[in-house]
Amino acid sequence: MISRMSHVCVYVLDQNSAYDFYVNKLGFKVATDAPMGPDARWLTVTPPDQPELEITLMPVKEGMMFSKEAAEQMRSLVQKGTFGFGVFECRDIYATYEELKAKGVEFSKPPRKEFYGIEALFKDDSGNWFSLGQKEA
Repeated sequence: MISRMSHVCVYVLDQNSAYDFYVNKLGFKVATDAPMGPDARWLTVTPPDQPELEITLMPVKEGMMFSKEAAEQMRSLVQKGTFGFGVFECRDIYATYEELKAKGVEFSKPPRKEFYGIEALFKDDSGNWFSLGQKEA
C-alpha cells in the first residue's frame, strides 16, 4: 500500500531562474542540486515547514524525457499557464502576500475570502500558477 508522496514535479523553462524564484522569492530550501550527466541537473526544493516533500524543478527541453516536438509543446503550455498548478498554504496570507509581492512575485488575484478560506493566486517565473491559501480558524 502506498503510504506517502515524496516528490512532485513542476516543469520549468529555466532551472537557474526557477532556483532563484523558488529559493530567493518563495523562501524554499534546496534539498538536492546535483549534476545528472551532460547538460542535466537534478534540482529539488522544499517548503520550509515540509522538508519531506521535494518539488523537482524539471526543465522542459529536448532529451531523455521529451522529443523536440514534445518539448516545444510543453514549453508553450507552461508559458501560457495552462499546464499545471499547485496549492501552497501559509499562516498569515496578508503578510505573505505583501512579502512575496515586494520580492516581485506576480499575483493575478490578491487575497480574497472564499468559501474554503482566504486565497490569492500567483505565477512562477515559468508561467505555472499556484493558489496561496490560508484556512480560516
